[in-house]
Amino acid sequence: QVQLVESGGGLMQAGGSLRLSCAASGRTFSSYAMGWFRQAPGKERELVASISWSGTVTYYADSVKGRFTISRDNAKNTVYLQMNSLKPEDTAVYSCAARPRGATTFIYWGQGTQVTVSS
Repeated sequence: QVQLVESGGGLMQAGGSLRLSCAASGRTFSSYAMGWFRQAPGKERELVASISWSGTVTYYADSVKGRFTISRDNAKNTVYLQMNSLKPEDTAVYSCAARPRGATTFIYWGQGTQVTVSS
């Protein structure tokens, strides 16, 4: 089992930057693909970015390409989401999630951190 704890959310003006962190417990962090999801009020949860267990393969939603960067440090059991050029439409609760090797879905979830971008 993996426990995930996000941090780094907050209030930011449009055009600013934030870096989210997700710290994972357990010794098998490096075997999990990791993802960042977000959910805005009244909207469905969407996958923002994901990264393979090795860090060599990444995915970004079209809405954040060129602005957000996902990375991981397996030695620190941490995955990051660097968010630049923030827009009001980025306002949401951001959650990290872990997908074990061989699984098709993300199984472990953090509690989420609020990101609010003002115009």
